[in-house]
Amino acid sequence: MLTINLFNGLVYGALLIVMSSGLALIYGLRRVVNFAHGALYMLGAYLGYTVAIHSNFWVALVVAPALMAGVGVLLDRYGFRLLQDREPLNVMLVTFGLLLILEDLVVAIWGKGNHSIFTPTLLDGSVAVFGHDLPAYRIAVLFTGLAVAAGLTVWLRCSRVGLFVRAASTEPVTTSMQGVNTDMLSAGVVGLGSALAGLAGVVAGPFLSLSPHMSSDVLIDSFVVVVIGGLGSLAGAFIAAILLGMMQALGAVYLPGVSVLLPFLFMIVVLIWKPSGLMGSRT
Repeated sequence: MLTINLFNGLVYGALLIVMSSGLALIYGLRRVVNFAHGALYMLGAYLGYTVAIHSNFWVALVVAPALMAGVGVLLDRYGFRLLQDREPLNVMLVTFGLLLILEDLVVAIWGKGNHSIFTPTLLDGSVAVFGHDLPAYRIAVLFTGLAVAAGLTVWLRCSRVGLFVRAASTEPVTTSMQGVNTDMLSAGVVGLGSALAGLAGVVAGPFLSLSPHMSSDVLIDSFVVVVIGGLGSLAGAFIAAILLGMMQALGAVYLPGVSVLLPFLFMIVVLIWKPSGLMGSRT
């Protein structure tokens, strides 16, 4: 039983890695607290659902994040770029308003009922691991989260564009003076963050129900992850996502009465111990 709970915690942590890494990237470069990120996750899930109905899950896994990347570029051009130097309260109100608009859009197109994406046949089974039969699809979700973490780390540390992203997140003016088009770079990063949110939505579809309000829980957990890890720190987000996923899974079984409070208690403890988060505020 403990093994299954730990496994489920790792799977949810992997999903949070995909989700919160986009949130951390956007904040790290644009310094915008994006309350609409959960709506991007929801919209990606519904787009994936529609594509999967007309083709299959694998096509949805590519098409939905690609569409969400386009949404992210438009969001940066006509939203985040204009909000970057505004008061935090104004930014919060605008992005929260966008969240409500997207929720209403989903209701208007797909209705209020719940939906789900069918598990692909290739992964519709179980795999024996240490004497336990674990769902193959959830194992795939776990590896997806790890692959996203590894890919983003390599991209940021070993590529020229990754170097520009790290530089712009620390000294945007100086980076711009060196000839880097920071506006184009930011559009690409917001597009990538939105694509990751869409990917998380599609990946979650086969084992989490799709509903117009599905953004709330994962958005709260993603913000907790980003704050615990350190605002703008991808490495911190990866660590915090796994810790939070494990805490959620174990708390629901062993401390059901207070399981909802555990992430916030953990966040309070971390912030008292280290106000900048586990890994500071670096990308």
